Amino acid sequence: MSVHRRLAGLHRPLTVFAGAMAVLALVSATGLVVDDRVVAGAPNWSKPLKFSVSFVAFCLSLAWMLSLLPRLTRAGWWAGTVVVATSAIEMVVITGQAVRGKRSHFNQETPFDAALFDLMGATIVILWTATLVLAVLLFRAPLADRASTWAIRLSTVLTLAGTGIGFLMTQPQPGQERGASRTVGAHTVGAPDGGPGMPLTGWSTTGGDLRIPHFVGMHALQLLPLVALVLLGLTPRFAPLRDERVRLRLVLVSASAYAAVLALLTWQALRGQPLIHPDGATLGAASLVLLGTAVATWAVLRGPRGRGRTGHDTSRSGPSRHGASPVPAPAHPSTEPEHAA
Repeated sequence: MSVHRRLAGLHRPLTVFAGAMAVLALVSATGLVVDDRVVAGAPNWSKPLKFSVSFVAFCLSLAWMLSLLPRLTRAGWWAGTVVVATSAIEMVVITGQAVRGKRSHFNQETPFDAALFDLMGATIVILWTATLVLAVLLFRAPLADRASTWAIRLSTVLTLAGTGIGFLMTQPQPGQERGASRTVGAHTVGAPDGGPGMPLTGWSTTGGDLRIPHFVGMHALQLLPLVALVLLGLTPRFAPLRDERVRLRLVLVSASAYAAVLALLTWQALRGQPLIHPDGATLGAASLVLLGTAVATWAVLRGPRGRGRTGHDTSRSGPSRHGASPVPAPAHPSTEPEHAA
């Protein structure tokens, strides 16, 4: 399929919005240079920049996945369009507050600021629901080979989990009270927002930070399909990977490891522990995840099919059992976005 036809098959509202967010990212980057205001301990335009880059990745990934469906249903088109509408509302609020030099998230300083944050909360609930609809459609439809199919399906589940972590940030922190405090909710656990943070990301170095598991969960949407594509690309060089079943098992191992890391990062953040200062319990859990992943990968590659005894070369056998061609590479930026409060 030509590049033009492939692009024409993408969900247009999602791709157009991704393009608009790319432009906003450039504007926000310019804002970082020319605007020296600091809001909640971070450069004023850092949040619009992070969110716009994140939406580029999120929307292009969804548009690509929807293009793989044998037939885009009305429900799929509308769900994608709802994602665009709710994302646009959120970005209007975030950018508008940046223009005003105000924080967009957790802001209860005035009735107007509180209403804007409440509006963002409502749009995120709707966005999450629309993404769930798209995930259900992707689970129900045959896509490409089984490894790529399950990489896409499980990536949507992990993305929904990562998005859901954002709701934990909206809960009142100790000393905060709805209707009385100037801020309600926080990124950081066990330390105030706006304190010392890591370079680029701003993630707290003095307390737990829920943005970390939120970020990791959100970007399963790009990383798990990328794992499947890398495995597929390595089939000419590594005989065991020519068996579709081996690639499928490796994808399942990768998804399990990803879910374990997401759970570990959430646990660490909720205990008020900075990412860069793990305690013994965190290090022990991380070691178990690493060991379990290594053993599972070794078992898959050393199993009968992994050694090529009975497997078949699906990389040379034409279309998969669903009759679909190999999945094209999804768009994913290398920058570090923060699609979260």
